[in-house]
Amino acid sequence: MTTPTPDSVADTTLGWSLAVLLRRWHELTESSLTDIPHGSRGYHVLTAAVHADPPTQAALAERLLIDRSVMTYLLDDLESAGLVRRRVDPGDRRVRRVCATERGREVLAGARDRVDLVEEQVLAGMDGPSRALFRASALRAAIAIQRSSPATDPCAAVREVTGGGTGAGTASGGPRAPGGGRARRGA
Repeated sequence: MTTPTPDSVADTTLGWSLAVLLRRWHELTESSLTDIPHGSRGYHVLTAAVHADPPTQAALAERLLIDRSVMTYLLDDLESAGLVRRRVDPGDRRVRRVCATERGREVLAGARDRVDLVEEQVLAGMDGPSRALFRASALRAAIAIQRSSPATDPCAAVREVTGGGTGAGTASGGPRAPGGGRARRGA
């Protein structure tokens, strides 16, 4: 395989650049998050449960753009691993709030360090100020897209770029991985 040169990539698109970055981020992130059920998806759920008022299960699915039935399986596995618990909302007994456990907080702290390292590896071709600008710009663009089109599914984009991720079939509540947990899939 030939290494691209500035001249050979001059006519590439933003989509190509983002796909290359996303694919590498996904590969490294999934391999670094083996202690969290569903890898990066589980990581995002755990992050939301730790850093916000306990979200409802439905609000969490909407915020992370994960189908509600898939969210149920994901939470089942996170709960079985002792990382989250669902508790009945005192104001509406039909609603479940997702709360991180102490173990979940500890696991997330280590996972956050590993994800930070992955991000540094993925963006290693840029100097520090450029990395900071890229992160800030990407965040602003993602927020703008989410606000204008809340149905946009970033997990679907990851699956498309990565060729389906690992554990294809999990999104529909598909097969379990060895050891009883659901196989990881996508973001």
